[in-house]
Amino acid sequence: MTSVERNVLCDHAGPAGQAGWRGTLRRLAVDVRNADILAALTAAALPWSTSATAILIVLWLVVLVPTIDRDAFVRHLAHPACALPYAFVALAILGVFWTDGTWSAALHGIKPVAKLLMIPFLLYHFQRSQRGSWVFAAFLVSCTLMMILSWIVLFYPAFKLTRTVSDGVPVKNYIDQSQEFALCAFALALPALIALRERRLAAAIGWLVLSVAFVANMMFVASARTALVYMPVLLVLFTALHLSRRTMPALFAAAIVAAAIVWSTSPYLRQRIADIATEYQGYETNTVVSTAQRLHYWRKSLGFFADAPLFGHGTGATRQLFARAAAGQTGLSAEVVSNPHNQTLNVAVQWGLLGVLTLYGMWLSHLLLFRGEGLAAWIGLVTVVQNFVSSLLNSHLFDFHEGWMYVLGVGVAGGLSLRATIRRPRSLGTPASRSAA
Repeated sequence: MTSVERNVLCDHAGPAGQAGWRGTLRRLAVDVRNADILAALTAAALPWSTSATAILIVLWLVVLVPTIDRDAFVRHLAHPACALPYAFVALAILGVFWTDGTWSAALHGIKPVAKLLMIPFLLYHFQRSQRGSWVFAAFLVSCTLMMILSWIVLFYPAFKLTRTVSDGVPVKNYIDQSQEFALCAFALALPALIALRERRLAAAIGWLVLSVAFVANMMFVASARTALVYMPVLLVLFTALHLSRRTMPALFAAAIVAAAIVWSTSPYLRQRIADIATEYQGYETNTVVSTAQRLHYWRKSLGFFADAPLFGHGTGATRQLFARAAAGQTGLSAEVVSNPHNQTLNVAVQWGLLGVLTLYGMWLSHLLLFRGEGLAAWIGLVTVVQNFVSSLLNSHLFDFHEGWMYVLGVGVAGGLSLRATIRRPRSLGTPASRSAA
């Protein structure tokens, strides 16, 4: 708690009640600090372990709930950035009642959406906390250690922490690793630019080197091809928001030269790109390869959406629909999946146009949180844009790793952004706000 908040609360309570309120404030301050620590630990654990992340999220919520001012939180839920995630979850729950799949599949289909329930809690908490930077720092340090280990296991696979399919991926998979490295690389671009403008050359070089190290790992060690789609978008976004028209051509020229150098020196990247054309041919020959699979899933999903365009086939119905369509088929046509690898189609098949409008409304409401300036606004903007663009080729909002990156990124950065725009008495969430009411 700040000194201003303490004084307001104690003055309102009067001399007789000041000692009691001071004790309450001290306990509340400790609980808020513990919640900040757990949030930072959650961000640090996310690149490494799904189990640790889930446990820490639950502990964070347990510590947070006693600190919540009920009336302030209810008012907070009226904000579209909070209301729309809850509307999305409510739609998933209601979709159980008209599903074309089994009850078991329908109940399981709620799980990928349920993480969105945490966004309002994070937004609420980080409006009042001054330690949001702890979460960003913890994630950056964790990803930096992951990046260093990634280079090590590329040459010494025995040092892998778990059995992974790809070289240079110490845990989980190259898709998750690419998502976190790209987020860190572009998040660091703004601190590097600010340090350069303030003539703090050592800091500028340090941030820039770390950012380039993340990109280099993706280009030479392991990378999802989806990253090659959203990284140019993020580069254009950065130049449009933070550079002058005179410096834009220079940056784009440097990016083109860097891309040419990487292309000529990275056999790994050339092979990843060349595989796309080969895999596309698999679509015509009914062969099971990555690009062909996506095209096949999208074609079938569009057909499912056309059959139930308004409200969809219900929560968890996707796998059952693919199973029916695969009966008697071979090759690609015989594949049965629950994820069409496109977020919009994933939502459209289950909840129709209503679900798609809710999804895009939520993305837009979160995008609008980050219209301001500063590092928090930039990190939040990168988080939303990265998730949106990558979800053209995946269902990243529903995936565990990428989904929690979105929830934490929007929740923490959004809370810090709201802190600067919402009137302080409505965002304290302390006993002071109840007294003032």
